Amino acid sequence: MIGYALPRLPVSVGALLWDDAGRLLILKPTYKAGWTLPGGQVEEDGETPWEGCRREVLEETGIVVRSGVLVCVDFLRPRPTRPDGRERPGGLRLLFDCGVAGPPAPEGLVLQAEEIEASRWVDPDEAPGLLSGPVGRRVRQALAGRGAAPAGGAGPRYLEDGRAVDGVG
Repeated sequence: MIGYALPRLPVSVGALLWDDAGRLLILKPTYKAGWTLPGGQVEEDGETPWEGCRREVLEETGIVVRSGVLVCVDFLRPRPTRPDGRERPGGLRLLFDCGVAGPPAPEGLVLQAEEIEASRWVDPDEAPGLLSGPVGRRVRQALAGRGAAPAGGAGPRYLEDGRAVDGVG
């Protein structure tokens, strides 16, 4: 028998959350530069990506997510360690469109002080430019497909580093 190791891919999730005016929620984390979406790492204890999405949104914003649609699956290759010593492990990034934010109301966000220093509701056209690298590209791809799919949907977009892949529909 030939020995082999099963790959271990970190999985993180993000949520597109909207207000009644059609604006997208973005967050300013305390631990990195720029803006991001609500979301984070899926726990190692067997948590599913959907459970992780709902948990992270609740922890970071106080919003209870009840439903969502998977809109992007993005693969990020591992990259060399950053100059500050932090790892860049790569992995899978899943993006869910969770519709109009449920309770609490958009004006009543409860931000997780340890991780989130600010929030903004922004026009969808503005969001990709405010979000960092692959996150901005991922959101741009998701927004390009939003409302364009026929009833029943075309399924999620497959991306690599936030970019469409030739030959993958």
